[in-house]
Amino acid sequence: MSEKPPVSKESSSDDSVPDEVWERFIRDTELDIRASAPKEPSARARMVTDRLRKEREAAEAAGARGRTGKRWGRGERRPAEPAGWRTGPAWQEMNGRAARKRRTRGVLGVFLAAAVLLVALNPSRALSVVTGGDGSGDTAAAPLPAETAAPTAAPPSFDPDRPTLKEPFRGSPAMQYADGAAGIQPPDATALGGISKERVAAALAATRTFLIESNLSPATLRGERPETALGLIDPLDKELLDQFDTGLVKPDKEHDPLELVSRFDPKKVKLVGDVVKTRGRMTFDKGSDGGVVVHADYTFVYPLVKAAPGSTEVARTIVRRVLDVDVTDPSVTRITPDKLWIARHDVDSANSRCGVYDGYLNPEFADETPSGPTPSGPAVDPYDRSKPVGADRSEGCGTASRT
Repeated sequence: MSEKPPVSKESSSDDSVPDEVWERFIRDTELDIRASAPKEPSARARMVTDRLRKEREAAEAAGARGRTGKRWGRGERRPAEPAGWRTGPAWQEMNGRAARKRRTRGVLGVFLAAAVLLVALNPSRALSVVTGGDGSGDTAAAPLPAETAAPTAAPPSFDPDRPTLKEPFRGSPAMQYADGAAGIQPPDATALGGISKERVAAALAATRTFLIESNLSPATLRGERPETALGLIDPLDKELLDQFDTGLVKPDKEHDPLELVSRFDPKKVKLVGDVVKTRGRMTFDKGSDGGVVVHADYTFVYPLVKAAPGSTEVARTIVRRVLDVDVTDPSVTRITPDKLWIARHDVDSANSRCGVYDGYLNPEFADETPSGPTPSGPAVDPYDRSKPVGADRSEGCGTASRT
C-alpha cells in the first residue's frame, strides 16, 4: 500500500497527486485499519469476565428461586452481590467506620476512668456494683489470712453502716474474720519441754474443742449448761469447777460463768443467723517449770437481736478470751491425762451491760434507755488485738469505741 499507483498516459500532469499528500494518505489509512481490527483479549481480562459472568448467572438463578416463593432458611445465606473488580469500601464508608471506632474508644475510656476512681474511693461500693449488692454487704471485704502473731495496730475503720438482719456484720472489721470454728486453727505440734509431739497435739486439739464448746456451741450460747466444755477440764482442778458450777446456779461478781463461757439469756435476745465471727491465734511454748504451755487468744463477735417478735435492730457483742493451758508430765505433776489444766483465763467484753452479774452477756440496743452504771472509763476499741487483754480495763465501766 505504500506504492504510488501509476499515472495514466492520458492523464494530464496537472491531475497528478503530489508525493507528500499521497504518503500522508497511506499513513492515515494504515492507522485506521490497525485501530479497527479485532484484538485478542488478555488472559486477565478473560478470567475476570468469566468470573463476573458466573456470579451474574448465580445471582439470576437465586432471584428466580426467590420469585418462586423459596425463603432463605436460618442455615442458608443469600449469594453476595458481585463486587467491582479491584474495588473496596468507599472512602466515605471507611471514614465513617473510623469515626465510630474513635467514638467507641472515647466512651470506653470515660467508663474505665470512672471505674478506677470508684475502686480507689470506695472499694466495697465498687464490688457491690459488680455483684449487684447494696455496697455494704458482708462479702465486700476479702477474708483475712490466719493470725500468726500479735497485730501491731488496731484494724482500720469501716464505713459506719448499721448492721441489718441480712448483714449483721456490716460496718465491722468482723466482716473479714473467719466463720466460727474455722477461725480456731492450732499450729503443728512438735515435741517440747520433755513432752512428746503426740501429747502436745492432743493438748492443742483439746484446747480448740474447749474454745468451740464454750464460745460457739449453740446450746452454750442460748444459756444451757456447757457439759462438753466442763468435761474437758481436769477434774482435779476442783476450785475452778466449783466456782463455775456456782456461777451457773447463782451467779455473782465472784462466781461469774462468763469468765469461761459466752452465753445469752434466750428470753431477752437471740443470735442473728448461725454465724459467729472469730479471730485469733493459738501457740505453744516451753513452760517456766518445764512442760509446755498452750496459749490461746481469740476474739468472738456475736450479732444479736431482741427475742421479741418483729425485732429488727441488730447489736453486736464482742468477747475476747485468753487461755493458758499447762501440759505437764504425769510422772512429775499430779494431773489427769487427756484433760486440760487451765492455768489462766481472762476476758474482755464490749457492749454488755456493765455491773450486771446474772450469768449472761447483756447487749444494749439503741432503742433502749441505758441502765446500770454510767460509763466512766476510757473508750476502748474491742477489735484492737495489738494490746494485751485487759490493758485498757478500768475499775469503772468503760465504753466501746465501736461494735
